[in-house]
Amino acid sequence: MAQEKTFLYIGGCNRPTPYFASANAPGISIFGFDPARATATPLGAQGGIENPTFLTAAPDGGTLYATSEVAEWNEGLISAYAIAPATGALSYINRQSTLGSITAYATLDRAARFVLIANYMGTPESERPNQSVAVFPRRADGGLDPVAASAAHAGRGPDAGRQDRSHAHCVLASPDNRYLVVSDLGIDRLVSYRFDAATGAIEKANETALPPGSGPRHFAFHPTKPFAYGINELGSTVASFSFDAENGTFLLLDIATTVPDAALATNHCSEIKLGPDGRFLYAANRGDDSLSIFTIGEDGTAMDRRTVPGGGKTPRHFAFSPDGRTLALANQDSDIVTLFGVNPDDGSLTHLGRDISVGTPTAICFVTVAG
Repeated sequence: MAQEKTFLYIGGCNRPTPYFASANAPGISIFGFDPARATATPLGAQGGIENPTFLTAAPDGGTLYATSEVAEWNEGLISAYAIAPATGALSYINRQSTLGSITAYATLDRAARFVLIANYMGTPESERPNQSVAVFPRRADGGLDPVAASAAHAGRGPDAGRQDRSHAHCVLASPDNRYLVVSDLGIDRLVSYRFDAATGAIEKANETALPPGSGPRHFAFHPTKPFAYGINELGSTVASFSFDAENGTFLLLDIATTVPDAALATNHCSEIKLGPDGRFLYAANRGDDSLSIFTIGEDGTAMDRRTVPGGGKTPRHFAFSPDGRTLALANQDSDIVTLFGVNPDDGSLTHLGRDISVGTPTAICFVTVAG
């Protein structure tokens, strides 16, 4: 029987960009990862790509997808790479235009037939193609066919500097794959679309409003219960929702701050994820440069916040190793990925002291393959 191997891919900014302090990434950095020891071994890097600031992988470990987030372009890119199971090396397959500027997020639908894109949008609404969300069919070789569906959002929020227009920041398929849900920082909304998992077609279903000025960035569905959680970048809060899978609607249950009151004025949240068993919720804080840990109550709300230092500056993204025992945190402005051990009993984090040096890290992606 083939032995499983785990690889760690780290994307980052490698092109000078107005809202990044540095551009030190080589492209996509590749590491071998030993889950038992929580150690990373450098294996190389994939160049030939502009600003691969977000990464996602197919569940079978065969393909890695990387966004190109370039402020000056009207359209970002989504690139597909085949993963060599023995070495983790990447080989280019193809890429597609994302139909919108500042491509911020990529993931797959639950059946892994489509790649889903959220475009933050930095261009004026009058400029084309101006699409907030896009759906791309996957080919048999893992490459991407031209877009199957897309949609644009309209509106704005009260923060003139950050909510001048729609800014989609995340898209996820619902657990039953019947809806796509987009969190839009610019309009303080979760926007739900009916999703045809056979064709990729989408049709707007409904919207869920958050308090004005919240700035919803990323969100996560609970792995086993009808709840979801969103992180609000501008408000430094976590929103807890119940989710009605039948009609794709959310009911806001509670809002909890992610940092102490003294840090609210200078903090901007980034990533949010549930631990593998759904008992604990983790949120990253840029400015406070910390990770917040919440316990999920019986009623589905995030409660009893604990906060630990992130080990660097500007923690933009994090991911759990496949076994859930390690959390890797990309500290963008320290050129460091910090590794934490995860206590499965209480959700606490322990800095392991095995930080990974890598330029301007903005995205973490673990991939397990049959070697």
